[in-house]
Amino acid sequence: MTDTVNRLVTTGRALRSAAAHEVPEALREALCTHYAAETAELYLADYAAAVLLPVPAVPHGTAPEPLPVHTGAPGRAYGAQEPYVEQLDGGRVRAHLPVTVRGDRLGVLSVTLPSRAADAGQLAELAEVARLLGHELVVAERDTDRYLRARRTDRLTLAAEMQWQLLPARSCAADAYALGAQLEPAYAIHGDNFDWSASADHLMVYVTNGMGEGIEASLLTNLGINALRNARRAGIPIADQAALADQAIHAHYRGEAHLSVLLVDIELSTGRMQVVDAGSPRMLLLRDRVLTAVDLEAQLPLGMFEETDYVAQEFTLLPGDRLLFVSDGVHAVPGPGGEIYGERAMARAVTSAALLPAAEVPAAVLRELARHRGRPEPDDDALVVCLDWFGRHPASSSGSP
Repeated sequence: MTDTVNRLVTTGRALRSAAAHEVPEALREALCTHYAAETAELYLADYAAAVLLPVPAVPHGTAPEPLPVHTGAPGRAYGAQEPYVEQLDGGRVRAHLPVTVRGDRLGVLSVTLPSRAADAGQLAELAEVARLLGHELVVAERDTDRYLRARRTDRLTLAAEMQWQLLPARSCAADAYALGAQLEPAYAIHGDNFDWSASADHLMVYVTNGMGEGIEASLLTNLGINALRNARRAGIPIADQAALADQAIHAHYRGEAHLSVLLVDIELSTGRMQVVDAGSPRMLLLRDRVLTAVDLEAQLPLGMFEETDYVAQEFTLLPGDRLLFVSDGVHAVPGPGGEIYGERAMARAVTSAALLPAAEVPAAVLRELARHRGRPEPDDDALVVCLDWFGRHPASSSGSP
């Protein structure tokens, strides 16, 4: 036990002491020294969550080939969020370890070891090392572009660069809930956006359907999201957050541009939820294996008129509920024959993804949408957010949205 603690402490210290751009090299040295590792490779999920991309060695080292995110040994570790051990020739093994921070799936750490160094205790210890690595990468990204560059299979458009920098993590999890989100086209998004923030008592989720294209769409969304964050961080209720963001957008655009937003505030102790529907994003509820569209009172998008008042509707979530939030680039997409991707198609996609965790549901729904659309690239931004509600206490109310 003492050896385990000492190794973890020493490895953690090495990661924290390394320069931001040299964290993988510091980790590799620590793994070789303290865990008899032969190789250690870090793979990060790309922006489209389609492949695991290796982080090349510095300064100009070669890197292994990209790996599929849904198949193969590393993909199994990434999808299941559990270590997976692969047997190699010569009695060696390769341990694939998920690199995850508070539910945000960053990638996989693959470590080659002699078989004697891969018992259950060692594997659990290496899984903890991968978690330490995840936290250090999140901090290191503030000071280097190395890991952001490593996540790209293609160049981002400027609008997409602005949008990704505005986003929180693509997934997160806590005792009461799990969240996942995905945007398409990942490398050329314009104005769609999601945001969330948790406190001791509340979880707030925002889904934005941007107006326009390119830089103008991104600038509009940036203004709206930061106006909402400014109001939220002042402790203002969501209806008033919407009103203040509405004023900020109207003051700048004078009604010539507007932003469609769905705002959700969940009380973590009870599952009581307040919702402001200010535009086109839709909310769907999967309860007892039945998917229904939640009937919301449509209110004006933000910025259309000066000093619009907004009203929050109240619902109650039950443990086991799954909420889906989708932009019009999902629910209004026509297929080759003109049929709209409506509730029936959404129900099929959500049912097929019923056993997946919230972090993987958005990508699964978007894959089904691509099949419906009949081509891989969408004409408009497509956004899916999934919220699984576990609850902190047994529900005392049978109310439903």
